[in-house]
Amino acid sequence: MKNSVCSFILTLLCITLAVLVALFGVDAFNLGGVFEEGTISKGLDLVGGSSITFKAIPEEGSDISMDEAIDKAINILRNRLDGMGQNEATISKVGSDQVRIEIPGISNPDEAVKTLGSTAKLVFEDSEGNVVVEGKDVVSAEAVYGPVGENSLTSEWFVSLEFNESARASFSDATARMAAKPEGSNYIAIKLDDEIISQPSVDSRIDQSSCIISGSFDEAGAKQLATLISSGQLPVAFEETELRSVGASLGSEALSTSLYAGLIGIILVMVYMILFYRLPGFISCIALVAYTAIFGIVLAATKITLSLPGIAGIILTVGMAVDSNVIIYERIKEELRSGKTLRASVKAGFSRAFTAILDANVTTLIAAVVLWYYGTGSVQGFAKTLFIGVIISLFTALVVTRVLLYAFVEFKASPKLFGARSSSSVQ
Repeated sequence: MKNSVCSFILTLLCITLAVLVALFGVDAFNLGGVFEEGTISKGLDLVGGSSITFKAIPEEGSDISMDEAIDKAINILRNRLDGMGQNEATISKVGSDQVRIEIPGISNPDEAVKTLGSTAKLVFEDSEGNVVVEGKDVVSAEAVYGPVGENSLTSEWFVSLEFNESARASFSDATARMAAKPEGSNYIAIKLDDEIISQPSVDSRIDQSSCIISGSFDEAGAKQLATLISSGQLPVAFEETELRSVGASLGSEALSTSLYAGLIGIILVMVYMILFYRLPGFISCIALVAYTAIFGIVLAATKITLSLPGIAGIILTVGMAVDSNVIIYERIKEELRSGKTLRASVKAGFSRAFTAILDANVTTLIAAVVLWYYGTGSVQGFAKTLFIGVIISLFTALVVTRVLLYAFVEFKASPKLFGARSSSSVQ
């Protein structure tokens, strides 16, 4: 009895803590509350943004197939978007030679087009027009804030580059030749897609496999350049075929409507469970509160982009969250009608319902995984929330509900409170 009371109180305290964390967050773990702005990443259909479509232009004589080129380009574009801090952006293949990118909340679509569509062909040329180092020879590129030289007293943003060993010799020879030239022609130009992005002068031989690109960089410019260089060159050239801005007004209205529908759904489910299953129904309501709080914490912690289909997945799993409880409670009622005690009925109900619950949820998880892996954009958003919802619902049904039910058994609850007509004694 004492252990059951402790388990009951501990479970309620954990649920209360989960609700508080979901609502207000935890500053120590940099976790915000679900209602705080910026805590949950919202998709293009909720906050607006830009939808950009690029078409691949195959090069003559290239031995790479279009499918392979598009797949490689998607990976490179994904790295570029991550480097820009646009982790919530989605990239999908359209047809056989197009790529669509949806970037929520972006403030400068034209700059995004320039960055994403650039082939990022990087070369280092001396003042005589000779290519010294190519982009493929760059091992890494990183935006750094600090003094440019050993004797510099001020800090600024610059890009630190590291070459492979094969480029070290040519770079060393080139800097030695440029250092011997008169002022004005003693430079190595750094070109990106035939545009000079920096033209530093050379005062001495650089006999090492690294250098820096300095200039009038701000933080965003340095990070953007480093991302372009480090993410690699696109396998084919791309041209913009569509640039479409998406307003947030429709998404905002849909969001409020969806949240309103979700709230109504939760309330109706709670009322139904209490009326039909009485005490177990009340326990289901507590488990549903736990489910909602845990779901909110997961969304805030994982930064999964939430779109309208994702919200639909959440609302769908609200019913699934109590579906397992319904199976358990029906089993318990059957055991009570057969004359078993409440303790034996609860134990048998969980035991016999477990297989059915597991089978039903595993099949749903398989469908969610397939949609997550093969789907794109909003389909993935739906699959992610569906997958998370099923996992959490399993936990709340098999752990939270179980602990609370056994606690009420120890509290000598009447079988009538379980919706059973049996008058079996509690043992």
